[in-house]
Amino acid sequence: MGKLLTVRDLVIKFYTFDGVIHAINGMFFDLNEGETLAIVGESGSGKSVTMKSLLQLLPSPPAKIESGNAYFYRNGEKVDLLYLSESEINKIRGKDIGFVFQDALSALNPVLSIGRQITESLETHMELDKKEAMERAIELLESVGITGARQRLYAYPHQFSGGMRQRAMIAIAIACSPKIVIADEPTTALDVTIQAQILELFKEIQKKMGMAIIWITHDLGVVARLADRVMVMYAGQPVEVAPVEELYENPIHPYTIGLLEALPKLGEKKKKLTSIEGTPPDMIEEPHFCQFASRCKFANEKCFKDNPPIISVGTDHYVRCFEDIKERIKVQKVKTV
Repeated sequence: MGKLLTVRDLVIKFYTFDGVIHAINGMFFDLNEGETLAIVGESGSGKSVTMKSLLQLLPSPPAKIESGNAYFYRNGEKVDLLYLSESEINKIRGKDIGFVFQDALSALNPVLSIGRQITESLETHMELDKKEAMERAIELLESVGITGARQRLYAYPHQFSGGMRQRAMIAIAIACSPKIVIADEPTTALDVTIQAQILELFKEIQKKMGMAIIWITHDLGVVARLADRVMVMYAGQPVEVAPVEELYENPIHPYTIGLLEALPKLGEKKKKLTSIEGTPPDMIEEPHFCQFASRCKFANEKCFKDNPPIISVGTDHYVRCFEDIKERIKVQKVKTV
């Protein structure tokens, strides 16, 4: 598989009246053709900020990309998404990279029909005439499971249910057969039955179209069913990146371990769920030491003095921690036995 996207050393700050918020601090990841990369982390960890920055969708001001690169590979050339002009990035939005937002009702234009919102992208990027675009829009609505697509084409967002709006958002995102689709917690506002349907829909579309997916979520259960690789984020930084099976079987970063320990397990009805004690750090303070140290049961003096490096702990498995973390985990396990 070839690379589609390479993000390195991304730093984003928000300049607010309360101070400078250090939202993203040294983001890095790769995305390969046809794979699904899940980005996991609690609210405020920087998942959505990172992905929106790739398409220059952050409000500026207050947001500012301080440094870093996001190289997108297309047609044999490498372009840095972060520094394209408005006209250049507009050629990529929707055509090469689609975006499915978390709240479809807010993301969809309330005064335009669903059909018009789909055909707009087709006419702009695919240079289809109105009749061709309408026929393609009908095909897209049918492909995402909306019945009576020809009639639904003229409906407005408020006339759709939550699940149907999310399906319409997916139809818009995949209209031009993009190489990458970014899905920003697209099932959060849906009930579990509709969530399962949307997940299956994404897998079917990916298999059919061969696109890569970046799936933003806080639900590790979704990750296990959907992802090839996982990136765990905490306080604006990636803290662990690994293939999905490796992450579940051999988590190394204390935050990842805490997240997995907090998952309810079948057959353990009487076991009390564990939680990660403490709260995330104040992002107004520039990170000079491990951001997770105050909540980490494996922390030592070094963790409160220095920023941990990114280290390799296996094949395609990286952790932001100090070299002795495996030994500290072993010692802690011995103590609790």
